[in-house]
Amino acid sequence: MDHFRYRSDGLFAEDTAVEAVAAAVDTPVYIYSRATLLEHYRGIVRAFQRLRPLVCYSVKCCSNLHLCRLLREEGAGFDVVSGGEIRRALEAGGDPARLVFAGVGKTAAELDLGIQAGVGWFNVESEAELEALAAQAQRQGRRVRAALRVNPDVDPRTHRHTTTGTRETKFGVDLEQARRVFDAFADRPHLTLRGIHFHLGSPVNQVDPYVTAIGRCLELITDLRRAGHDIEALNLGGGYGADYRADQAPSPADYAAAVVPLIEPAGLATIMEPGRSIAANAGILVTRVLYRKRSGDRDFVIVDAGMTDLLRPALYDAWHFIWPVRPPPDLAPAARGEDVPGDGLAPVTVVGPVCETTDCFARDRLLPPLKPGDLLAVFTAGAYGMSMAGQYNSRPRPPEVLVEGDRFRLIRRRETYDDLVACERV
Repeated sequence: MDHFRYRSDGLFAEDTAVEAVAAAVDTPVYIYSRATLLEHYRGIVRAFQRLRPLVCYSVKCCSNLHLCRLLREEGAGFDVVSGGEIRRALEAGGDPARLVFAGVGKTAAELDLGIQAGVGWFNVESEAELEALAAQAQRQGRRVRAALRVNPDVDPRTHRHTTTGTRETKFGVDLEQARRVFDAFADRPHLTLRGIHFHLGSPVNQVDPYVTAIGRCLELITDLRRAGHDIEALNLGGGYGADYRADQAPSPADYAAAVVPLIEPAGLATIMEPGRSIAANAGILVTRVLYRKRSGDRDFVIVDAGMTDLLRPALYDAWHFIWPVRPPPDLAPAARGEDVPGDGLAPVTVVGPVCETTDCFARDRLLPPLKPGDLLAVFTAGAYGMSMAGQYNSRPRPPEVLVEGDRFRLIRRRETYDDLVACERV
């Protein structure tokens, strides 16, 4: 359960009662544990320390400035995929030289912004993008450093919507194309093409897809070096798993044990882009039960959070552990999982208020008795939760709270109705 644990008087985030946070800022609300966030980041750094990697936190997974600042203070760089994320990384105090800029559709304005900021690496996904990057760099009279994103055609065995390393996806170039790309762009005066980048998808809960992909990339790098190209870096991307259920994902040490011995002899600088594995279990979404009703053969629990607050179940059929903040004393779980032992559980379908049938967090889930006013915690919500939240149905986005021991502070206020229409007052 990381630093979210049940005590006799309910669920605590570190030493802070979740009920107290909900009472102070209302629901729905995202609550993050500082200790959990840093513990997962440090675990990755420690596991891969023999490679001395540049660990670039993936801003897209959870982009709150306060959380980014915490990770920057720990030494993290940032993986960014838009001009807005460049702005966030810089606002959080990020060193531009420790930024990697990925994304399959960078605009000219975004390339200009990255060049002006001094982004350390551009992860480039096509020959056309390399042409655009070289042209923008020439116009600015700057020299930029780029890594070519290759598609190793490895199935990460994750959801088809989050698979990014197989041939049929829009990302990167085929391994067969890579040699031609390096030959074509090696001598551009404003472009230094010195790296290989791949990203398989997310979450990848097995080690062997990385082993296969790295093996294919190292073969490519050997061929490129033989052809006279100076390859100095390998970017392993991200996608490392998180425990939505207990013991579901490999640990950082498991990944490192398989990966480090492959890369170490190659004499390459190593870059990593973890996000989910750092942030997922550092956050929960707390929501309040509004109503109970029965329709047909199904019992519904209607809560005040919806797919606008946490999109993953609607978008990916994603499974999240859900449990009352104050369950009966004999039904306090010790781990996230499908089956929590105990009597008195009944199947309910937990849904939100949004006008879509897909606005559903759990179907026929065994839960303790619930009544209007009860609080539910949706666990492992720190990654791709608030960063994917929207305003559909004109619903203001929820606040975010950071817990530090027995204290908590607001790190994003709840949006207001005025916020919803502010940009339209033109």
